[in-house]
Amino acid sequence: MSTADLHTLTGAYALHALPDEERAAFERHLAECGACRDETAELSATAARLGLAATTTPSPALREEVLRRITTVRQEQPGAPRSERIARGLRWRRASRWALAACLAAAAALGGTAVWQHERAQDATEQARQAQQDNQHIAEVLSASDAKSLATELADGASGTVVVSHERDRAVFLASDMARPPRGKVYQLWFDDSGTMRPAGLMDTARTDQAVLLDGAVDGASGIGITVEPAGGSEHPTSAPVALMKLPA
Repeated sequence: MSTADLHTLTGAYALHALPDEERAAFERHLAECGACRDETAELSATAARLGLAATTTPSPALREEVLRRITTVRQEQPGAPRSERIARGLRWRRASRWALAACLAAAAALGGTAVWQHERAQDATEQARQAQQDNQHIAEVLSASDAKSLATELADGASGTVVVSHERDRAVFLASDMARPPRGKVYQLWFDDSGTMRPAGLMDTARTDQAVLLDGAVDGASGIGITVEPAGGSEHPTSAPVALMKLPA
């Protein structure tokens, strides 16, 4: 599979719709392609947010119908110049971001002999695997039969939604239009255990829209908080909270 083809798989990967072989190839590509990592993360967050908008269970025949229709899509003719195939792939990727969002509402072979290259590849693969696991857990929380959500307005026009599944004992925070933290700082999430703040993970400093699976079990927490902390996070809050939110009952 060419690099141009791999560029077009961000949406399918975000929706866990790739077969094992293509998923493995894309995860290797993801380790080296920053644009695809950003797009995959954005599509995953979009899928998570849009998942809140509908609770209808799709029919068992939906997957078969999608696969059937795929066979009717015109394939690219062989022999097209590489530059033309890459340009097509990039154009499709830009267009697909919006098409996929609408439909939803309805690491690279690093091969080298140097040890540091091998370690870098292992780290990137692990990061991609962890991101995929987090996305799966996020989807499980959002689709849980007992999932409840509570939205709130944050500073500077941002908004946040907390989704909790007591059955799974996990929570997800969905951020929209959230300002980036100051240089060298990070937003840290906390569970509020009757006034005691328990670390619950860090947000991505490079993204204003994201879905974050909170670290650890809800375990009776009454709410969550967000503070600005030094890069890497803190064991205890070191600043006043930028947001405090109750968990949905």
